[in-house]
Amino acid sequence: MKSFQDLQIWQRSIRLVEQIYQLTSSFPKDEKFGIVLQIRRSAVSIPSNIAEGFGRWGNKEFRHFLYISLGSSAELITQLVISSNLGYIEGLDKENR
Repeated sequence: MKSFQDLQIWQRSIRLVEQIYQLTSSFPKDEKFGIVLQIRRSAVSIPSNIAEGFGRWGNKEFRHFLYISLGSSAELITQLVISSNLGYIEGLDKENR
């Protein structure tokens, strides 16, 4: 593999970021600097850490950054659940969490 861009997980996480931006564009305007900002930062953190880890020397560091991405994923899920509970997202049930 020549680049982090060749990683399927990086490609999928980039698509996730695009979906998150689309989803949060319909949130209330007063949440622009609240939950919307938090959600977008968490989402962007996922592919960013995958890329950073890939660019480091050695599997140990790459693994470390993958764990950070995993943490960002958990943070994102939590923020989406909160958004659902606040009525900003429809169709997010326990099976989809």
